Amino acid sequence: MDHKALAELLFPNVTETPEDLEARFPQRENPEGAVITRMAPSPTGFVHLGNLVQGLTSERMAHQSGGVLFLRVEDTDAKREVPGAVEVLIDTLKHYGIAFDEGATHEGDSGLYGPYRQRQRAAIYHVYAKKMVEDGLAYPCFCTEQELADMRQEQEANKQNTGYYGKYAMWRDRSMEDIQAQLDAGNPWVLRFRSTGSIENQFKYDDLVKGKLTITENDVDHVLLKSDGIPTYHFAHAVDDHLMRTTHVVRGDEWLPSLPFHIQLFKALGFKLPKYVHIGPLMKMDGNSKRKLSKRKDPELALTFYKAEGFPVEAVYEYIMTLLNSNYEDWRRANPTAPSTDFKFSPKKLNPAGNLFDYAKLTDVSKNEIAKMDAEKVYTLLVEWAKEFDPDFAQKLESDKDYAVSILAIGRGGKKPRKDLATWKEAKPYMGFFYDEYLETPVFDEKFSHETVKTVLEKFLAVYDPADDSGVWFDKVKAITNEIGFTTDMKAYKADPTAFPGTVADVSTFLRQAVTGKTNSPDLYTVMQILGYERTVARIKAIL
Repeated sequence: MDHKALAELLFPNVTETPEDLEARFPQRENPEGAVITRMAPSPTGFVHLGNLVQGLTSERMAHQSGGVLFLRVEDTDAKREVPGAVEVLIDTLKHYGIAFDEGATHEGDSGLYGPYRQRQRAAIYHVYAKKMVEDGLAYPCFCTEQELADMRQEQEANKQNTGYYGKYAMWRDRSMEDIQAQLDAGNPWVLRFRSTGSIENQFKYDDLVKGKLTITENDVDHVLLKSDGIPTYHFAHAVDDHLMRTTHVVRGDEWLPSLPFHIQLFKALGFKLPKYVHIGPLMKMDGNSKRKLSKRKDPELALTFYKAEGFPVEAVYEYIMTLLNSNYEDWRRANPTAPSTDFKFSPKKLNPAGNLFDYAKLTDVSKNEIAKMDAEKVYTLLVEWAKEFDPDFAQKLESDKDYAVSILAIGRGGKKPRKDLATWKEAKPYMGFFYDEYLETPVFDEKFSHETVKTVLEKFLAVYDPADDSGVWFDKVKAITNEIGFTTDMKAYKADPTAFPGTVADVSTFLRQAVTGKTNSPDLYTVMQILGYERTVARIKAIL
C-alpha cells in the first residue's frame, strides 16, 4: 500500500503540515510548573454540578500555579447539540465564578490558540488525519451501519469483546483498488485508527487522583473522523490539547475506559501525553445505599437549580471546595475571613471514589456565608435574584432601598450574627411581613381565649411608646404579663406549668403575631422600630 498516495486521495485539499500548525501554535511562555488546563463541555443545554466540580478543580490548579484556564466547546456531536446551549453554558459558568483566561465567549473567541469551538477546527484535524494516513496509522472504512450492527450481533453471540478489531476490521488492509472503487461510487467513509495494541498486554499508568493503575492495551481501530469530516472526541481532544499546550486534563472517571486508546493515540501522533485527573462521580444517599446523582431523578444535579433556589455563588463555591479537598474545612476554621483562593488546593486530595452530595450541609454552609455578608451585599444579591425569579418582590425591595436594608441588617454583624437565611428564596417568607401586601392573617393558639389576646393587645397599645429603648419596652411587656396573671418567671413555669395560664413568652407571641402575622420573626422590638409607630399600631388595631 502506498500510504502517501492514499493520503492524497483522501485529503487532496489539505496543504498544511503538522509543522505549520506547530509554528502557528507555539509553546506557551508560562512559569515552570504552571498548569495549562481547560473546561471542555459539550453544548447539550444541561450544565450540571459535575461541570462545576471539574471547573473549580481546573481553575484552582491553573491559577494557583500561574497557569492558564481556557474554555473549549466540544461540539463535534451535532445530534446532541441544543440551540443556545453554548450561551447558557458560558453564562452559567460565569455566574459561578469560573474565570477563564481565554476561550469561547459570547462575542466569539478570545485567545491565541483558537478557534475554541471544535466544529470550527475541522481543517486542523484534517492536517493530522492526513499525516496519520501517510504514516500508515489510519485508514478509510466504508462499512455500512448494517454491517457494523451484524458484526456486533455476531460478537455478542460469540461472547466476544465488541468493537472493530482483528478479523472484524474488514477495511484495515484493503487494497487501493477497493478503496478507489468505493470513492468512485460516492460511498461515505470514516477514518479509523490502526491499533497496534493487544488485550494480552498491560502497562502501568499514574493518574493524579486514582493513583497507580494497571491498564490493558487498546486493540480496537476506533473512528478518528466521522463521515462528515468532523472528528470524534478522542481524536479532537488529542489534537486540541496538544496544540493548545494543555498540561493537565481534568475529567470524570467515566472516561477511564477510553484512557488506553488516548495514551496510544498521543503516542502515535508524537504528542506529549498530558497528566490526567480523573474525578469520581457525585453521589447521594438513596435509602441506605449510595448512587450517582441522576439527571432524570435529581433536580439538584442541574446548576440552574441552585440559581433558582437562590444559593449565593460563595456558598456553592465553599461547599464544592469541602467536597474537593477534605482538609478545606479545617483550613477555613483556621482562616475564617481569608479568601478561598488562599487555600492550597491539591488534586491528590480528591476522593478517588467520588463524593457524597449532602444538601443539608450545603444549606448550613450557605447560612454561614450569608450571615457573614453585610446588609448592603445581601440586598444587592437578593434584588439580583428576585429580578429574575420574583419580580414583584424585587419591585418592593427597590421601591425603598433604605427600608429593605434596615430589615436585612437585623441581627447582622457581631460575633454571633443571625443565620435566618440559607437561600434568597427564603427571604420573602422571612421578611415579607414588613410589606403590607405580604402580611398574613395570624392564627392564635386555641388554648388562649380571644378575650385574653384582646386584653394583651389593648394593654400594649395603652403603654406603647416608640421612644422607649428595648429595655423599657420589654419591661412594659413583662408588666402586662403580670397584670393578666401570666408569669415572667420561666423557671417557675417549667417547674409547674399548671400553676400559670401562660408566660411572658406567650404574651410576646400575641404581639408578634399581631404585628408580623407569624409566631417566629426577627427581634420584635426592632421590627416595630422599622415598621414605625403608625404601622405598628394600625396592625394591632386591625387584629382587635
